Amino acid sequence: MNKDVLVSIVIPVYNRENIITETINCAINQTYKNIEIIVSDNCSTDNTLAIIKDLALADNRIKILQNSENLGPVLNWKNCIDHVSGDFVKILWSDDLITENFIEETLKLFTDDCAFVMSAIKHFNGNIENVIFESNYQQRTVYDKDEYLKNILIYNKVVFPVSPGCALFRTKDIKSSFLEEVPNPESLVFKRYGAGNDLLLFIITANKYKYIKVVPQFLSYFRSHSESLTLSNSLDIYYEYAKWYFINNEYRKLIPDFGAKIYFRNLRDSMTYKIMVKYINVKVNLFTKIKYYLLKKVQI
Repeated sequence: MNKDVLVSIVIPVYNRENIITETINCAINQTYKNIEIIVSDNCSTDNTLAIIKDLALADNRIKILQNSENLGPVLNWKNCIDHVSGDFVKILWSDDLITENFIEETLKLFTDDCAFVMSAIKHFNGNIENVIFESNYQQRTVYDKDEYLKNILIYNKVVFPVSPGCALFRTKDIKSSFLEEVPNPESLVFKRYGAGNDLLLFIITANKYKYIKVVPQFLSYFRSHSESLTLSNSLDIYYEYAKWYFINNEYRKLIPDFGAKIYFRNLRDSMTYKIMVKYINVKVNLFTKIKYYLLKKVQI
């Protein structure tokens, strides 16, 4: 990969005075040097903005965006992305960390037929050495797009991440795959949490290319804490509506399989899925139900 390629690292942030220095330093210390660091402060009420300004004085690659009002998380992501200049973009959540060689290792795997490049992930609680989860999809470094989509949308036999915080994207793909809201009959406001919006960045982009690639090393570290939006809220239904939106509009060959999945989910939890079952209105035959049940029980 040409070292003249500019990579944009974007950091949307709100009230992270205790950890934002560590996060921004992960970007500053990248071994790949041709980067810009865009930090969008979502009208923080603590000392976050002052800390960012101090860091920017020491590194002119840091560009600060200061919102005059709190836009909510998803529109703050968009604010970052709207201001990037790089050909590639890395979303670095304000409570997460990456290793110093993240950009270098992911960037060099890009080819014309590759949608995005992910690294392996560790989740930690408090101290980075207190690991509570490790990914295993990195056992392979290349996945066919159809295999990837079937897994992440339906069967979940290979547990791929929904957070784009572990991946490097082309800027043009992030921009064209970004959705603020997803149609649904339950008045769910997707820009409130970003659940589903994050997954759509992956799957809409994946559908445009032949492969996705994985760096087998653990280069991404996700912090687990009570203030995390995805941990503090039950958001599964948001993800299922996002998946349905994509399948119904871009990947219709999986409609029967998705219908079978929601059929079984509704059997287990009708309070959550009864409206969705009626909304998607997919007639699932017995063969598809049996196929789904068996494929969930055995390896694909």
